[in-house]
Amino acid sequence: MSENPIPFGIMLHGPGGHMHAWKHPSNPADASVNLPFLTGQALKAEANGITFAFVADGLYINDKSIPHFLNRFEPITVLSALASVTTKIGLAGTLSTSYSDPFTVARQFASLDLISGGRAGWNVVTSPLEGSGRNYGRAHPEHAQRYQIADEYLTVTQGLWDSWDEDAFPRNRETGEFVDKSRFRPINHKGPFFQVEGPLNIGRSPQGQPVIFQAGSSEAGIGLAGKFADAVFTGPATFEEATAFRAQVRASAVVQGRPADHVKIFPGIAIVTGASDEEAERKYDAIANLLTIDDALDYLGRFFDHHDFRAYPLDGPFPELGDIGANSFRSTTDRIKQDAAENQLTLREAALKAATPKPHFLGSGAKVAEELIRWIDGGAADGFILGFPVAAQGLDDFIDFVIPELEKRGRYDRVLHGATLRDHLGLPFKESRHKAPAATAPERQSA
Repeated sequence: MSENPIPFGIMLHGPGGHMHAWKHPSNPADASVNLPFLTGQALKAEANGITFAFVADGLYINDKSIPHFLNRFEPITVLSALASVTTKIGLAGTLSTSYSDPFTVARQFASLDLISGGRAGWNVVTSPLEGSGRNYGRAHPEHAQRYQIADEYLTVTQGLWDSWDEDAFPRNRETGEFVDKSRFRPINHKGPFFQVEGPLNIGRSPQGQPVIFQAGSSEAGIGLAGKFADAVFTGPATFEEATAFRAQVRASAVVQGRPADHVKIFPGIAIVTGASDEEAERKYDAIANLLTIDDALDYLGRFFDHHDFRAYPLDGPFPELGDIGANSFRSTTDRIKQDAAENQLTLREAALKAATPKPHFLGSGAKVAEELIRWIDGGAADGFILGFPVAAQGLDDFIDFVIPELEKRGRYDRVLHGATLRDHLGLPFKESRHKAPAATAPERQSA
């Protein structure tokens, strides 16, 4: 067993992170709704020690959306299916706080947690796309309000998960006692956005509560992460940016009275690898050639409320957009605009870079392994979420070329030794807020 194994999550992102990954011959074209394919990916990841599988989601599409976003499974449904065939790998999924109700979501994830034996995680998002509100018959909340809603939402949800003590259901047939009614805790919450009485009609899981993932990188997102998150997804452009972000989140946790190491930072990374640097480059070129410039403009527009970039000269400077996109993917749009300005990118260059970015982790298995270790040891990450541009090829290559190099360096273990997702992430059992503090032994008086 490795003394300091690096944990990895894998995105079950249909055919992969590239918008036209469905065209790649290693994937089934219908990968986003192909349960046997997703099951095979999850089982292969589990067999090779991947810590958790993650299913992303969105609530708005149009004809310019990424093709496999047009037809994909809802996360809780597919994760429940995977829970029945896997035994160790964590199972995490996205669900919006802006377009759902806390009681329902608390019940769904508590159910998934029990079904899986304590392996559930919830990626808390506030839904960036303006169009989402039109699918739910309501106005899309402004950025700041979305995070205010999420804060109260998590307060309610975690309160509901503490509705019952661990020993609340004796189910004693001899005495006839199914439940110890002194062990439940209605929350009676009344706030500006939610009024919830409780208790939740399901008990606690082997890990206490599902793991909370969060992905916002704005100031509001970092504040929410410091208060609630067990792990944070981020998409840094550089090692330095990742290091600074990790320090910010850990500092935010300390401000909230939490230990800094109780929030794990998982940069989302694309890896393209092979037996040599040259082979990896050839694989990247093949992936990049799956899309046209029109595809790239549509992909770029998604981050800016599906703005139509065809109205601008392709080889002119990246356009001034004002506040377009400010209420959606704020940290991403800010980074795209900053990168275009600093590097004087044309619209064509910015669009292609956004749609098929050259992975930082590109090269032979040994080269990628060394860079992964550098990020971990340098304080840029606690683990990684793997978003391969092409899912099938990417996972196979990671197993064949990168994992053996990490094993040689004593930084990977193909066996998941714990039972719960919290075990795998190095997080403690989530104690109930109602648990009495442990008695402290009295200090001895000196003679």
